[in-house]
Amino acid sequence: MKLKTNMIIAGAVAAVALAGAPATALARDTISIVGSSTVYPFATVVAERFGRSSGQPTPKIESTGSGGGFKLFCQGVGTDTPDITNASRRMKSSEFEMCQKNGTKEITEVVIGYDGIVLANSAEAKHIDLTLKDIFLALAKEVPDPKGGDKLVANPYKTWKQVNPELPDMKIEVLGPPPTSGTRDAFNELAMEGGCKQVPSVKALKEKDEDKFESVCRSIREDGAFVEAGENDNLIVQKLVANHGALGIFGFSFLDQNRGKVQGAHINGVAPTFETISSADYPVSRSLYFYVKKAHVGVVPGIEGYVKEFTSERAWGPEGYLADKGMIPLPDDERAKMAKQAQSLAPMTGKEL
Repeated sequence: MKLKTNMIIAGAVAAVALAGAPATALARDTISIVGSSTVYPFATVVAERFGRSSGQPTPKIESTGSGGGFKLFCQGVGTDTPDITNASRRMKSSEFEMCQKNGTKEITEVVIGYDGIVLANSAEAKHIDLTLKDIFLALAKEVPDPKGGDKLVANPYKTWKQVNPELPDMKIEVLGPPPTSGTRDAFNELAMEGGCKQVPSVKALKEKDEDKFESVCRSIREDGAFVEAGENDNLIVQKLVANHGALGIFGFSFLDQNRGKVQGAHINGVAPTFETISSADYPVSRSLYFYVKKAHVGVVPGIEGYVKEFTSERAWGPEGYLADKGMIPLPDDERAKMAKQAQSLAPMTGKEL
């Protein structure tokens, strides 16, 4: 009778413990990572190195796009939610609030390096030099009427030469990422809005109606000139090789890994290179991130080890294996500060956003 009573008590204690623990602990021993297609190849290399050196299962990584990754990451804590999400843009305040609302309370933000967004075409095609203004006029949903005046009209431009007489008489056909992609967000902010500011009548909107200004500047045309090519940047590269008349939008690392197949357009006279992106001379440069769910640390094995590997000098340093893959390292002082923040799993407050 005493043995039976002890078994009942032990069972009750276990049930209470399980109810209080993240469901993730009961379901898997493999780190789950989602998010940016741009960060995906870097995270994959780190995951493989970590798996080999630690003896633990290689983390599972899915390329969902930055926006899609945040949605999954912020669902809460437990079996069905990832431990880490990669991003090619910073988390939005609305996403942080969604995380908090769903119980994902402590989140560590890690800036891992820099990347440039390139417009590239086949290495066998004519090289193209663009300005931010050219990019906006070619790809915006609405542009100032070419006939004159400040009125906005549906984009009438069919060729690059119509946009700018100095450009080739070639049909505007650009393959790019979908709205869920951080690359798309960053492209809209840096390239499209940057080009907007070079058009006086559109720039003037910012003072009168900032919401309208942002809507005009960040809305991509939907008449077939811009083709959403999904989250697979390698697929865009393949399509450019097959179609010499098209341009594609993706991260610098994909250009770097496919030299000989594709070439990057100069933007505002600056070529996309390791040096111009790290110096911010290249006008379409951005930071890359990953975010860690602290509630899963110590529950899903290996998260701390993976973070330590990613933020080690052998990985993200100037001579590290991620630089070989095309990632541009942070300056030494920033890297040291970020490594400390990452490895101590310091939580965000939300005020950073």
